[in-house]
Amino acid sequence: MRRDLNQIVDRVPRAIIGLSVLGVFAGVFYSGAAWSAAFLVGAIAAYWNFRLIERLVKALVGTMIEKPVKRPKLHGFRLFAQLGLFVAGLFVILRFSGLNLIAAMAGFLVCPAAVMLESIYYLLITYGHS
Repeated sequence: MRRDLNQIVDRVPRAIIGLSVLGVFAGVFYSGAAWSAAFLVGAIAAYWNFRLIERLVKALVGTMIEKPVKRPKLHGFRLFAQLGLFVAGLFVILRFSGLNLIAAMAGFLVCPAAVMLESIYYLLITYGHS
C-alpha cells in the first residue's frame, strides 16, 4: 500500500505538467497568448501548491508516526509560513499584473484535475480487472 501511495505522489506532478502543457496549447489556439500566459501562471502555482502541501503532509505524518522525543520547534511554522507567503504572493501577482483571473484560476485547477485523473487511473488499475 505504501508503495502505491508513493507511486501516486510521483505520478500526480507529471499529470499536472501534462495538463498544463495541454491547457497552454489550447489557450494559444482558442484564446490567444494573454490567456495562455495567465493559465500558465495558474498552472505553475498549482504545481508549487501541490509540492508545498506534499511536504506539509509528509512532515505531519512523519512526526505522528515516528513520535520523536523532542518536538520540532519551527518546522511546522516554517511550512505554514511558506504556504501563507505562497497565497499572498499569488494574490499580489494576479491582482496587480493585469492577467486574466479566470484563466489563472483555470490553470490553478490543473492540480485537482490531475488528482482526479490519478484517482480514476488507480481505480481502473486496481479494480478494473475483476
